[in-house]
Amino acid sequence: MIVVLGLTVIVFVYLIYALLNPEKF
Repeated sequence: MIVVLGLTVIVFVYLIYALLNPEKF
């Protein structure tokens, strides 16, 4: 369960980063 939570946080942070820096994607 801890692994799933960690992956969810990583994906969430990645999506936020992609929204803030769309020119890099």
